[in-house]
Amino acid sequence: MAKKKTEPAKKKKATESKGRSAYIAKAPIRRLMKNEGAGLVAENAVILLIEELTKAAKEVTKEAVKLVKSDKRKRVTAADIAACE
Repeated sequence: MAKKKTEPAKKKKATESKGRSAYIAKAPIRRLMKNEGAGLVAENAVILLIEELTKAAKEVTKEAVKLVKSDKRKRVTAADIAACE
């Protein structure tokens, strides 16, 4: 009887191992930081900024959704986002 082939274990990404999913890619954020004058950018700095941006985006989205629901609409618009700033 032939043995079953086992697939190698998949490596977990840093974001997967902590039970969270990343919505924002690291490379564009690192590039943004460098364009703003940071010569060298540590990976943990990029991760922290991504986490902060994600928190801010979630809060703004929650407020925009409240506006949409109060107006009995379904679509979130740029005006809704602007009203939350």
